[in-house]
Amino acid sequence: MNAGDICKRDVMVAYRDMPLTEAARLMRERHVGSLVVVVDRASERVPVGILTDRDIVVAVVAKALDPRALKVGDVMSGGVFAVREQDGPAEVLRAMRENGVRRVPVVTHSGALAGILAVDDLLE
Repeated sequence: MNAGDICKRDVMVAYRDMPLTEAARLMRERHVGSLVVVVDRASERVPVGILTDRDIVVAVVAKALDPRALKVGDVMSGGVFAVREQDGPAEVLRAMRENGVRRVPVVTHSGALAGILAVDDLLE
């Protein structure tokens, strides 16, 4: 069993230039706590960051900023950490702990987004 076997393939994504309010609305409608921020490369989506509900609270709400004036790229966590489809569960858990994340994009050998994996998915 590896990350590709365990991950959720139906990933909610956003783009850097998406209005933050639209991203927040998507998160609410889809009942997800994060969106993988991607760029299109050829016919693939490549992860470049993650936007979490916590990012919105800490970077926008707590600072009393107007979310209507912001884009996803203004708030997202960049420099995305990802795991490969072939990585094993123990390797993924260790990497998630070392990077302080609870969810991580899973990528193909070419770096394209394949899915998303949460700590809870690994514990099941």
